[in-house]
Amino acid sequence: LTAAHVQITRHLPLRGARLTDLAKRAGVSKQAMGKLVDQCEAWGLVHRSPDRLDARAQTIEFTATGQAWLGAFERAVTQAEDEMRQGIGLEVVTVITLGLEAYVA
Repeated sequence: LTAAHVQITRHLPLRGARLTDLAKRAGVSKQAMGKLVDQCEAWGLVHRSPDRLDARAQTIEFTATGQAWLGAFERAVTQAEDEMRQGIGLEVVTVITLGLEAYVA
């Protein structure tokens, strides 16, 4: 996986989403997100299913494997945050976190 694949982790709700909505949330083109979804689908992390409200659309959802991967990803982030707090202190981590939140916004 690459940093680009984290876009799916960050922006795909557990209830699933349409490709266009997923791309919009991630701030990338539909084509770029489609390639990421294709790769994640090939790895068994997500699957496409018919959209319940629009027969022309598909919903992208995490598979059981994808949900396990998502859980492992969340645990790894939590561990990294804990290690960072222990290594450089809560005050410095707070400043870094605020800076990253401002950057993302």
